[in-house]
Amino acid sequence: MSTLELTPINRTKETTMALNKKIILPLTLLLLALVAAGGWWFLRQKPPEKPQSAQTAVTHGKQLYTCSMHPNIIRDKPGACPICGMELIRKIETPAAPSTQQATEQGAPAATARLTLSQGQRIMANVATVEARTETLNREINAVGIVQYDQSRQAKVTAWAAGRLEKLYVNSVGAFISKERALGELYSPDLLATQEEYLLAIKSRKQLQNSPLASISGDGMVASARMRLKLLGVKESQIAELERSGKANLTIPIYSPFSGIVIEKMVQQGEYVTAGQVLFNIADLSKVWVEAEVYENELQSIAIGQPVEIRSRSLGAKTLTGRIAFIYPFLDPKTRSIKVRVEMANPGMILKPEMFVNAVIKVGLKEAIVVPLSALIDTGKRRVVWVESSPGVFESRNVQAGGQSGDKIQIVSGLRAGEKVAISGGYLIDAESQLNGSSH
Repeated sequence: MSTLELTPINRTKETTMALNKKIILPLTLLLLALVAAGGWWFLRQKPPEKPQSAQTAVTHGKQLYTCSMHPNIIRDKPGACPICGMELIRKIETPAAPSTQQATEQGAPAATARLTLSQGQRIMANVATVEARTETLNREINAVGIVQYDQSRQAKVTAWAAGRLEKLYVNSVGAFISKERALGELYSPDLLATQEEYLLAIKSRKQLQNSPLASISGDGMVASARMRLKLLGVKESQIAELERSGKANLTIPIYSPFSGIVIEKMVQQGEYVTAGQVLFNIADLSKVWVEAEVYENELQSIAIGQPVEIRSRSLGAKTLTGRIAFIYPFLDPKTRSIKVRVEMANPGMILKPEMFVNAVIKVGLKEAIVVPLSALIDTGKRRVVWVESSPGVFESRNVQAGGQSGDKIQIVSGLRAGEKVAISGGYLIDAESQLNGSSH
């Protein structure tokens, strides 16, 4: 028998070993599958953990670092920002914002997003806050105005009788005249004859004083002649001087009805004039009108008696004040505007007729919550303010804005008096909130 030939005992051992390998391998795989399934089932049955606070997450969780200028840069260890090179700061997890229902139950307006800022982030973003207050604002309507003469203070100096201008004391337009000073002297045959008639009536009255007839006294003739002198423009003082001197004057002085500026000179010295002919146009510039043009959509806010500030480059930082005295009852079809008349004093005659000015009409608004205009973020669809609900925690509020005056604006709804709003850095807070995935 060859040495390579196997005995029956050896054949039995080989067969047993091959069988064991076929059985053990599947059993091992089955056992591993059962262990994995049991572990998966155990993890599924584990109760959910309670949400950790920001401080707990920093202590037990993995601390992350971000750039205050580029919040999208997030690293798991300190270092420098790859964009700007600034040192990374610790990233503080944003606590979950309360639901709208919870906020409503607490009596506060619902927040649409919430963000927590560290002291360093707040300084880097230049975040400043101010309290919302209840105030009464004056809305301002700006209108272009033109200075005009006060028509109630304009007059024409006319000739009361036909004659010749012997002298003119005012020889140019723009000259200031006083009502106590004569503008010129007029020679008129009618005036000379009426003076002689008046002197004759006075002389006759003296002669009839000793008359036995009481009905003949001469007073009627004196009164009639005196009236004719007044109708010819002779003043009481001139009549008294005529009666005292007893001699008729060849020329009669011409006076203005009030003091003012000559805006038009119509005659020359030595010219013959007729009764009623205009000699001068004068205007008193101590008070003027400003006619401002207001658009028709702003007419509902305009009322007689409203205060108006007048500003002009010629005034510098100085402003003048007046009040609306009249609203014209017609509209300009070309500019779609309505004129309003502002009556005002003109100290030192600073305002000149036909001068362009800026009229600022003050419209009183109702009392409401007021914040600086910089606190309001207008997204186009919504208007948002960021409120500091607690130190370092900011939440966004959808608000409804009202009237605006200068750098302040009314908040009709969505904000309460006393709450702090961000007046600078609001856009950076809003951008950080959107990068962190806060709802908007």
